[in-house]
Amino acid sequence: KQLNNMKNDFVNNMTHEFKTPISTISLASQMLQDPGVGKTPETLKHISNVIRDETKRLSFQVEKVLQMAIFEKDKSILKLNEISINSLISDIISNFSLKVTSKGGKITSKFIASNDLALIDEVHFTNVIFNLMDNALKYSDKPLLLTIETWNEKENLLISIEDNGIGISKDDVKRIFEKFYRVSTGNLHNVKGFGLGLAYVKKIISEHKGSIKVESEINIGTKFTITIPTLKNYEL
Repeated sequence: KQLNNMKNDFVNNMTHEFKTPISTISLASQMLQDPGVGKTPETLKHISNVIRDETKRLSFQVEKVLQMAIFEKDKSILKLNEISINSLISDIISNFSLKVTSKGGKITSKFIASNDLALIDEVHFTNVIFNLMDNALKYSDKPLLLTIETWNEKENLLISIEDNGIGISKDDVKRIFEKFYRVSTGNLHNVKGFGLGLAYVKKIISEHKGSIKVESEINIGTKFTITIPTLKNYEL
């Protein structure tokens, strides 16, 4: 039964993560076909960049599927490189903004971290940020106001992703990162499978010698805060 649950959990996670870039590429192609959308060089460049980057992300996902079998056994699967987190998140926001603005939402970013270099696996870390942003969009009952911030505390780099969505109950917050846990729907919101991929998110952050916490209030919103060591503070 546990093996069957793990298989279903794996398939659910993969489906969830493939749907995001596919839907973004679909939206971008619709914009190219829409006669009401101005075809200025700047617009065309932006849309083509989104398609290119999301196609690259799909390739990342395929690689991750191939790696997942090894992932549970071998921590060295992470391919760590020196990366500017501010730059990485800025690129992710650029690609994701199309989905948010098309639903009347807005993304605000505040890159306060001056020391933003960290040793990370670009594929897995990008998936983590995408997962959190995608959940924020998926579980909003009004136009999404998403705020992404980075800052430093001592030798650590912190990243927060805050939304104005439906929120998570206190009981569910305690268990939200458990591998097979699903948030109960109750009578307030008919939401199934909330938190899909959060066990993966926590595992990846842990593998980066970091931590993640969540603060949430029903009908107010949710805030995830990731803490990872900066390049200076990373001990191999």
